[in-house]
Amino acid sequence: MKFVSSVILALAAASTTSAFAPAAKFGVRTVSAPSASELEAKKSIEDIADELKGKKVLVRCDVNVPLDGKTITDDTRIRSSIPTIEFLKEKGAIVTVCSHLGRPKDGPEDKFSLGPCAERMGELLGEDVTLAPDCIGDEVAKLVADAKEGDVIMLENTRFYKEETKNEPEFVEKLAAPFDLFVNDAFGTAHRAHASTEGVTKFLEPAVSGFLLAKELEYLDGAIQS
Repeated sequence: MKFVSSVILALAAASTTSAFAPAAKFGVRTVSAPSASELEAKKSIEDIADELKGKKVLVRCDVNVPLDGKTITDDTRIRSSIPTIEFLKEKGAIVTVCSHLGRPKDGPEDKFSLGPCAERMGELLGEDVTLAPDCIGDEVAKLVADAKEGDVIMLENTRFYKEETKNEPEFVEKLAAPFDLFVNDAFGTAHRAHASTEGVTKFLEPAVSGFLLAKELEYLDGAIQS
């Protein structure tokens, strides 16, 4: 029970620092630690459905799938992310997915590239998912700026930078810069205070949960109450 409670609090802080606050303003902001009322007022993408059209949305998914070389041996995590991405697309958002894969140690490693994940996600969506050459920088910013409503981009592995797990502010700001708002749909990593889970909520608002994370939070809330 203590573990479940701690997960709820960590998830709420990491994935919903502002998103679960009542107001929904877009862009860079200043944030303080969430209050109890903010944590209770959880918001999901359905709550901001009418505000998504034309917005550049950063979505933290968990596509850390098992690979045999470049072949995905279990695509469950990618499949689990599809409902949230399809909803955002249907509402006219410009969708950019970020995730980690494996544990790269010294910068980019080809075996940890998200290329296979972008390809598989594209197959499931029935359209191309563009793999960005990086997760930060001018090339990424241009790719996002040039994208059209309904397009889906996948950033390269966030853990190619050690700053991701250290949640370093300069890296966080670069990661968040091209986007208007944040959606966390990575239940398996939402408890970690990393740049792509917790850090970006300090720069983007609203920051809301996707369908997968919202479902898991609801389940854990029910487990605590019972």
